[in-house]
Amino acid sequence: MNKISLFFRDSYRELLEKVSWPSWSELQQSTVIVLAATLVITLVVWLMDVIASSALHAIYSFFG
Repeated sequence: MNKISLFFRDSYRELLEKVSWPSWSELQQSTVIVLAATLVITLVVWLMDVIASSALHAIYSFFG
């Protein structure tokens, strides 16, 4: 039981003293970057889906 309490005490101390938390402006910048990257990746995947769907539709209509 002593090891468990020591683990939680050390974990709490590490969170307070050793972790470098971002400032509010850094957090906002990171959030904007993540949102922009998510939108770009979403658009790329959507475009690939539309192209693949159109190509498969053309192939199926050619053979069937």
